[in-house]
Amino acid sequence: MPPTHLTPTDLTPAKPDAVGPAVVPVEAVAPLIRGITVLLRLTEAGGTSSLSALEKATGLARSTVDRIAATLARMGYVRLDGRDAVLTPRLMELGNAYLAALRLPRLLDRRADALADELDESVSLAVGDRDGIRFIHQATRRRAMSLSFRIGDLLPAERTAPGPLFATQWTDEDWTRWRERRAADPEDHGFPAVPPREHPTEDEEFEERTREAAARGWALDDQLIEPGLVAVSVPVRDRGGRIACVVSVVSHTSRHTADSLRDTLLPRLRATVRAMERDLRDAPAQQPAAPAAPAGLATWTGASKHELGREFIESLARGLTVITAFGEGRAELTLTEVAQATGLARATARRALITLEYLGQVAAHGRTFTLTPRVLALGFPPLSRTTLPQIAAPHLAELADRLHDSASLAVLAGGEIQYTARVATSRIMSVNITVGTRFPAYATSLGRVMLADLTEAERGPLLTGLHALTPHTVTDPGALTTTLDRVREAGYALVDGELEEGLRSIAVPVRDRTGRVVAAVNVAMHSSRRTVEQCLGEVLPELAATAGRIEGDLRVAGRFARVPVA
Repeated sequence: MPPTHLTPTDLTPAKPDAVGPAVVPVEAVAPLIRGITVLLRLTEAGGTSSLSALEKATGLARSTVDRIAATLARMGYVRLDGRDAVLTPRLMELGNAYLAALRLPRLLDRRADALADELDESVSLAVGDRDGIRFIHQATRRRAMSLSFRIGDLLPAERTAPGPLFATQWTDEDWTRWRERRAADPEDHGFPAVPPREHPTEDEEFEERTREAAARGWALDDQLIEPGLVAVSVPVRDRGGRIACVVSVVSHTSRHTADSLRDTLLPRLRATVRAMERDLRDAPAQQPAAPAAPAGLATWTGASKHELGREFIESLARGLTVITAFGEGRAELTLTEVAQATGLARATARRALITLEYLGQVAAHGRTFTLTPRVLALGFPPLSRTTLPQIAAPHLAELADRLHDSASLAVLAGGEIQYTARVATSRIMSVNITVGTRFPAYATSLGRVMLADLTEAERGPLLTGLHALTPHTVTDPGALTTTLDRVREAGYALVDGELEEGLRSIAVPVRDRTGRVVAAVNVAMHSSRRTVEQCLGEVLPELAATAGRIEGDLRVAGRFARVPVA
């Protein structure tokens, strides 16, 4: 039987003729269903939940929740922090697989971002997800009252501007399913991203808005979600004339009414949509990617099972990995291609696909399968707002625990470094620095690895007017330039007593997906703790490995979402 606490929105199958919860297929993988249930509840909890709360939310036995959490932790999708389970950035690889296969964010996000900058309003891209809409890109403005929706959030169609536009393409079965959902959940409790509906509206109101959207080619949201929120939306159509996604400009009534959005911003929005449609028409057809090499999943799961015993659920790990077989150039896959990409036996891949189809994560089209927007429900909304300090924090904690010395993350702020994450150790003699502290970049190991990545033109103004902080501080611009060149070549910086007498630190850079240095991590200690040789032989390898893990998470988190560095 399916888990009793899944909402109708979660359980309704992806088949167009179904209007209620489906019977679980005989060949469905029950552990995969339960594991996805836990991920959904963790997502709804904002990415963090105690194991006892997950037990209550899912209706699963505590031992089952513990085994699922242990399996997800082994996969790197969850971090176990005491009695809590915490979603990790690596889980975003599931949503990334869908977004890469879709291609729309990569093709259209640049124009959406430019429109947001031009209008100084939030702009979003959304796709239809059955009788709801789900965001695939957000370009938000930073204001006291700003848009809180995230990539992956699901909203009921009738409470949005994109909803009636998508509904113009609904079938009779779609409308029937929508009415049944409304009757079963009149307050929208199945949509955690929106506040509960206080005053339910009649079905006829949305039906009329859909007719108007069909006639006008655009739609308005006049405070349907909550007071003060207004939006205007225009569809982006593909080569065949179908709605590929909908672009919305979202504002607040303190800046615009729904009517002023229509009158002043709709023309510019329409111009952007026309450009987006040209981009879609001109984009080269998606070429099938080269057959993926088997992932070695069977070997990895076997080793994990051998190490963890019954605490590791092989069928859950294999089922989730099936999602990652998809991506750009792999939007539609046959069963054979899924099996080849994952290294799974055909029978195992088939059962996983049947289960994912039942849960609505996968849609079948004859002999091929595609991912659905519902994959984004697996952790993407809370994780899409993850910052670099949040990504780094658990890795820094592990590093400090291994070395018994303080570990920090910092970014470059002009000619200074600013600490954005830090884990200190308990020592009588310790380095007393807090998050937010700033120091001159030229005299710190953190600053030097970041300065070393700058061009000569960028670096020049930051190496003038320097003053000595200790007798050991290098202040000559020429000598510093030579030092930074060596740092860039070596990939690390070691600074001994230049910021403060007796303080020794070693740092390595943190690079984003493009290879650009966006931050640095270091270990700092009193010079009596380790010699320079010990820093290089004992600390540097651990520090470099930690930076690599941070960069790995950053690459996954930053593929389709912005990751603030501070």
